[in-house]
Amino acid sequence: MALAANLQRIDPVRRRSTRILIVDDSVVARAVIARTLDVHLHYEVVGAVADATSALAFLAANQVDIILLDIEMPGIDGLSALPDLIAAGDGAKILVVSSSCDDGAAATIQALTLGAADTLVKPSVGQLAGKFAKILDEKIARLIDPDNPVSPTIPTPAPGLALANDFDVVAIGASTGGIHAVGQLLRTLPASFKLPILITQHLPGSFMPYFAAQLTVLGDRPCDVAADHMRIRPGRMIVAPGDAHIRCVKMGDDVGIRLVTDPAASGCLPSVDPMLASVAQIYGSRAFAVMLSGMGRDGTEGAKAVYQAGGYVVVQDKGSSVVWGMPGSVVQCGMAHAILPPHEIGRLIVTQRRPSC
Repeated sequence: MALAANLQRIDPVRRRSTRILIVDDSVVARAVIARTLDVHLHYEVVGAVADATSALAFLAANQVDIILLDIEMPGIDGLSALPDLIAAGDGAKILVVSSSCDDGAAATIQALTLGAADTLVKPSVGQLAGKFAKILDEKIARLIDPDNPVSPTIPTPAPGLALANDFDVVAIGASTGGIHAVGQLLRTLPASFKLPILITQHLPGSFMPYFAAQLTVLGDRPCDVAADHMRIRPGRMIVAPGDAHIRCVKMGDDVGIRLVTDPAASGCLPSVDPMLASVAQIYGSRAFAVMLSGMGRDGTEGAKAVYQAGGYVVVQDKGSSVVWGMPGSVVQCGMAHAILPPHEIGRLIVTQRRPSC
């Protein structure tokens, strides 16, 4: 399929290494975004189409690395088309660029839950240059070159990995690409699974209420945004707020949550490290830590604490991760008991937990 007439023909000498498809019903937006990307020698806009149906037809005949997807389009909207575009993209990462993705918008969490790699608020046509162009470049650059660690040559344990002892809590850390992965993991847990689940996902605080509501549906169990002195209860999930880390502390005979804002080594707020470090301190060998898709090294030190306390550390595999930074860092440090896709991690949790839960 030919590019829209308003796109410049690419000189073969200047071919980019990253192939991008723009899906937006506005011809002006398509042209402006394409020109914005065209100044970068490492990008190649190979297609610009007006709707999801045209995008699927384009992907049937062309390979791309990044899909820039609008949500509000005629015919099939972007959210409805996301699963099909992910399948047709065959590994392409989808960055949702839409005015519907403003701060705290439900559409943002829904897009990330469905498998979008990231989202970006699209301003009015007159503001598609300048700050927007810079942020767009940064987001694409992070998705295609996230400084992922290289996986060492180590065997990947099978789902039937034998664990020496039982566990009392599951603690999950995630960032870019993690919302979709968390959903895949939770869907494998039956209603009979009653262990508490703690989650630290890198998200702004304004998104947390909707994220918790989504997790309640995905996990088929209640999920609360963490509050100071909240008790950790069986059969419930607790997610870190966007403006504080969560730490586990003893509260009499119970275990509870304290919210802290001390700077983390990773610079993240919330950070996975304080959560996992406190889980290791309170639960010791009866902790089960999970590291899902995410950029950087946040969670590595916390995973080390769980590992050294005799608990279990399982990470998402590179193939299913949007960004293998956080899980890959744990693997590089030699602290992963298993490396699996999210649904297999869920199955491992269920099969290794004794029926008494």
